Amino acid sequence: MTAPVPDAGVAPALPWPALPPWLEGAAAEALAGRASWPHALLIAGPRGVGKHALALHFAQALLCESPRPDGAPCGQCPGCRYAVAGQHPDLLRLELSTFDEASGEWSSVDTIAVDRVRALIDFVLLSAHRQRAKVAVIAPAERMHPAAANALLKTLEEPPPGTFVILVSDQPGRLPATIVSRCRRFPVSLPPPAQALEWLAAQGVAAPEAALAQAGGAPLLALAHADATTQAERRAWQDALCDPARLPVIALAQRIESAGKDVRKPRLALALDWMIAWAADLARVNAGGTARRNPECAAKIAVLAPRVAPIGLFRYHRSLLRQRALLAHPLTPRLVAEALLLDYKALFR
Repeated sequence: MTAPVPDAGVAPALPWPALPPWLEGAAAEALAGRASWPHALLIAGPRGVGKHALALHFAQALLCESPRPDGAPCGQCPGCRYAVAGQHPDLLRLELSTFDEASGEWSSVDTIAVDRVRALIDFVLLSAHRQRAKVAVIAPAERMHPAAANALLKTLEEPPPGTFVILVSDQPGRLPATIVSRCRRFPVSLPPPAQALEWLAAQGVAAPEAALAQAGGAPLLALAHADATTQAERRAWQDALCDPARLPVIALAQRIESAGKDVRKPRLALALDWMIAWAADLARVNAGGTARRNPECAAKIAVLAPRVAPIGLFRYHRSLLRQRALLAHPLTPRLVAEALLLDYKALFR
């Protein structure tokens, strides 16, 4: 059975990110062993370091019809061009976007549903249309619905010949052990600060050092949050957290609620990231270290840190992480923010 050629124009192509320079060496080293490429690969590491771009680079290399001697994709053959254009019949991308045929637009989703993984299973059972391989990319893999993860197990255990599944995860600890055990792990770490700063400056970021510190050393995250609007919102949260006694719980939570319906969860996700970084800096200073994620507030954090009991701060940090993990589930962002801000105030009583 041969895979059908996609109907060009049915869905606009999803973005195809360029491979960042700090991953070029790791990609070349991995592709040098292309002859023994695993049928299931798990690319894991911090958010914002380019794991998704690396996964698509590997997918393009596996589908390339004229690969370079080092295994890298040529970028010129039909296979490469179809992949980048989103029209390769042997490439399937399961991401947090779905195409609505009625509106003709992509929309965001919170989870990768089981029906999409079942479509992946049907996809890999077809013969490769261009006679190279069948490649599926799942990103982020930890956002698969539990039923979807279970449905994927047999494909990972007994994949059809020439089938490759590439999973991308910021939080591999949230993946079922049965999924992880069937994959070869490919760890990705933060790039050297000097290289990250050079890249951010080349992207036009005005204050690359501050942006990189805010993002915990993750360049893509730093670039995404370097715009003036996001920075202004971050400063508003920092100013409020600096004064827990007068922290305006309702007003801060209302900043999330006042956004459009589709923007509330992303705004809550940002606020959670800022609060997690703030709590981590309080813990560092409490232990005798320095504020890494909020260096511009180092003096104020130094005053606050001695007022917090370490065990209470640990529990609060853990609750923040738990709420971030629940972002894919139904929740009311305003109420979540209010509860976490009230808990923050309570740390200083």
